[in-house]
Amino acid sequence: MPRDIFETAVSAGKLLLHLLLPPTCLHCKRDLARRREEPLCPGCASLLEPVPELFCQRCGVPLPDGGAHCFHCRGSKAARYKCSLIRSALVFSPQARSLVHHFKYRGKTTLAPYLAQFLAGALDRYGELAAFQYLAAVPVSEKRLRERGYNQSQLLARELAKITGMVFLEDALRKIKETKPQVSLNRSARSQNLADAFSAEHCAAARGKSVLIIDDVATTGSTLEACAAALKRSGSRRAAGLTLARE
Repeated sequence: MPRDIFETAVSAGKLLLHLLLPPTCLHCKRDLARRREEPLCPGCASLLEPVPELFCQRCGVPLPDGGAHCFHCRGSKAARYKCSLIRSALVFSPQARSLVHHFKYRGKTTLAPYLAQFLAGALDRYGELAAFQYLAAVPVSEKRLRERGYNQSQLLARELAKITGMVFLEDALRKIKETKPQVSLNRSARSQNLADAFSAEHCAAARGKSVLIIDDVATTGSTLEACAAALKRSGSRRAAGLTLARE
């Protein structure tokens, strides 16, 4: 078959597929334009909100009234944390929540390259992260991995490494203890729930390195803190966190 006829047939097939099964915005469910590559319609995409300029310099939580640190990181409190910095690309708005939900729970793994672009933009925005040249991903338990079939944080880290050229230490962290879901727990309970849940003892490549831990959403920072503690115990020089969204 001549190439031009083949390409015409493929184009017609894509048009027919679009008419029969039009892709919809992952948030508002409106039909997307035929050639739109993004998973949100223009209106919803415009509502994705970067973390504002005023945020805690340690944990990255937005501070509407200003100041350098939130209550939990103020004064000498920051010295007790193993995760020296947490930064995020977006506020966890309804639109960002829809993206994360489809990516994490609905099997939309093809979102990884799109979402990783926001993480790459955050690296450009936050100059303090330039000291970190190695990436690690927050791990999930073997049980969760079997249920879901993938680790969303690992997919994000892998795509970010492709974009930036950073070194992704795929197996730097392991989850060695089954824990309760964090969503219903308060800050103190979250920390207790994750105590000694992660290990990095097996990863010699992380020793002496400054490692940036990738996750989808930061709420209290307890997960990133537990992962950073595991990396520091195994000999990493420094650990920080970068997430797609900040609640």
